[in-house]
Amino acid sequence: MVEKIDKVSFNHFISEGQKVVEFIAGWCVDCKRIAFSMPAWEEEYTSFRFGEIDVDEAREIAESRDVKGVPTFIAFRDGREIGRLHSKEAKKEENIEAFLDRITEGVTCS
Repeated sequence: MVEKIDKVSFNHFISEGQKVVEFIAGWCVDCKRIAFSMPAWEEEYTSFRFGEIDVDEAREIAESRDVKGVPTFIAFRDGREIGRLHSKEAKKEENIEAFLDRITEGVTCS
C-alpha cells in the first residue's frame, strides 16, 4: 500500500533505500485516476517503496523539490534524487510504467 507521507515524515521516508514519491493534490483528477494503478505497480516494482505527498499540505517540500505540477513522480536512492517524471508526462500510465522501468534498470532519468 502506498505510504502517505507529509512534511514531517518526508525526509525520513526518502533517506534510506529506493523510494518513489508521487506528488499529488486532492483536487487533481489525474492523481485520482492514477491511484487505481498504484497497487499493481507496487507489486511489479518491488525494489521500490512508494509514497505520496499532497502538495497543498506540504507546499515547502514541493517547492524545495521544484515540483511545478501534479502528478509528479520523483525517485530517490538513499535520499538522492535519481529520476523524475514531470506532471506533463505523468498523466499517462504508459509513461509512468516506462519511467518505473528505467529507474528499476538503474538509469538515472529526469
